[in-house]
Amino acid sequence: MARFHRLRVAAVDRLTDDSVALTLAVPPELREEYRHLPGQHLALRRRAGGEDVRRTYSICSPAPEGAGPGTLRVGVRLVEGGVFSTYALKEIGVGDELEVMTPAGRFTLPPAPGRYAAVVGGSGITPVLSIVSTLLEREPGARFCLIRSDRTAASTMFLEEVADLKDRFPDRFQLVPVLSREEQQAGLPSGRLDEERLTALLPALLPVGRVDGWFLCGPYGLVEGAARALRGLGVQRSRIHEEIFHVDTGAPVVPTAPAPAHSTVTALLDGRSGTWPVQDGESLLETVLRNRSDAPYACKGGVCGTCRAFLVSGRVRMDRNFALEPEETDAGYVLACQSHPMTERVGLDFDR
Repeated sequence: MARFHRLRVAAVDRLTDDSVALTLAVPPELREEYRHLPGQHLALRRRAGGEDVRRTYSICSPAPEGAGPGTLRVGVRLVEGGVFSTYALKEIGVGDELEVMTPAGRFTLPPAPGRYAAVVGGSGITPVLSIVSTLLEREPGARFCLIRSDRTAASTMFLEEVADLKDRFPDRFQLVPVLSREEQQAGLPSGRLDEERLTALLPALLPVGRVDGWFLCGPYGLVEGAARALRGLGVQRSRIHEEIFHVDTGAPVVPTAPAPAHSTVTALLDGRSGTWPVQDGESLLETVLRNRSDAPYACKGGVCGTCRAFLVSGRVRMDRNFALEPEETDAGYVLACQSHPMTERVGLDFDR
């Protein structure tokens, strides 16, 4: 069960003009709770304007073996009008305490021999940095190709950390940087990494069909374009892993079937069950939160997957889903923040 704890900020490192890395100190008694897989994320919480503001940031530091981590590092990029990112870049200092949820997320790669690759854009480098560094340090039989897209060299997060990996593992780490708004002195021409360009580029860089796992992370357009390119090149869906950092709101979803006039949701959470009426228009997560403030969530946008729950009974409509893999939805999992009842009774299990 995910829980929040107060962690002290041990370091604030400026990465670019609009991004920082926060290092959080984990006391010995909490290290087991913050043990994480490479690629998982943390939800950070604060009160602002009388509201509970939560934002999800991926862990960029390697996942240690043995005992849990003594520190955790996350990268934060400024979002225009962003309540938490503005606070992080302008106010957070060393010694401050932040409310931090225990690690979550399934965009992960436990170290194993093989050939792996990633296509990332902008701040999408953060979880992949943890994945690559952990993999190369722990598994001598692994190779990794990182194709990263950034606007300019000055806007590139974790430039030194990635360069260090290239120096330490020259035979097993292939780095392919692409700038969309700036010409490079060497390497690939500038421009966006869209489906057409990736379809031509990827086979020229590595044997696409022999890659054991593809990790796509960044804005929705980049991730979707890369996924389409890979499927067009014959890559099995099970080898493609996606994590989206930003999605435009888009048009509202029109229900395909009429919703019942009155519905209830029964939710099992941390071993305790309750049943509550669903108010008109609210998601199942909102219903549960009105009665159980400890219900897990972070983004409320269908992106992070923190609110994943098993659908025990009834039917629901999910407005958006950018977090669950097809095999998860086929197995009966839903995102509570995007789910609305389509039957009079719905049962959710957050503990499964």
